[in-house]
Amino acid sequence: DEEVMGKFGVKERNLEGQMVVDFAKRMDMGLVNTYFQKREEHRVTYKSGGRRTQVDYILCRRGNLKEISDCKVVVGESVARQHRMVVCRMTLMVCKTKTSKIEMEKKTKWWKLKKEECCEEFRQKLRQALGGQVVLPDDWETTAEVIRETGRKVLGVSSGRRKEDKETWWWNEEVQDSIQRKRLAKKKWDMDRTEENRQEYKELQRRVKREVSKAKQKAYDELYTRLDTREGEKDLYRLGREIEMGRMCSKLELLRIEMEACSQVRRVYRGDGRNTLRS
Repeated sequence: DEEVMGKFGVKERNLEGQMVVDFAKRMDMGLVNTYFQKREEHRVTYKSGGRRTQVDYILCRRGNLKEISDCKVVVGESVARQHRMVVCRMTLMVCKTKTSKIEMEKKTKWWKLKKEECCEEFRQKLRQALGGQVVLPDDWETTAEVIRETGRKVLGVSSGRRKEDKETWWWNEEVQDSIQRKRLAKKKWDMDRTEENRQEYKELQRRVKREVSKAKQKAYDELYTRLDTREGEKDLYRLGREIEMGRMCSKLELLRIEMEACSQVRRVYRGDGRNTLRS
């Protein structure tokens, strides 16, 4: 019995008490109440008439006994008729849960070629990488690798980290301003719980909802008007992927983006119908 009981438990026990001890042995547990020296008043869990005994226990795994610093009966607090409350004090080690980061493939920022200054810098660096050649080499695989490497150096690459899945593509300054004022009003109401401050906070809450609704409607209207353009198709496709796939880009999509980028580079450097670099 010493395996599961301390030195300060009740020595005499009935059949039910022995069943508790046997259960603790099978489960490799300890009866926490019996490990701490207390006055009898803080050990008795059942008191009725002239009977005073210990029938309520806190059990824990024996390997965790070192985490418990105290256990006693709270005098004057009853949980059920004639039973007293048993409490224990313990120190638990809380391990911080590490969130797994989803690593995405880093992508070259080909969209920067829309800017004239980036396009010009890319053109010059690519010409240097090709050794100043005017005519592109016949080996397209080698040329494509040079183009990709130059693009990574000049245009940069994405971080490869997944962004938070938040539907904020419709966000604008009006929404941001309304939310900021609502936060200030909430802080003011928390500090001074007057009816005036409460009404001000509630009004700003309603205003934020209106601003969000207007911002979403405006963003959708602009998206619908651009649907007939290539940019609108890209926006719609990007929005669908953000909502359904959480910005997860498939290998096939990466290949398509890269092929389109290479095609755009060929168009940029093609002049007068020949496969030559344009000055």
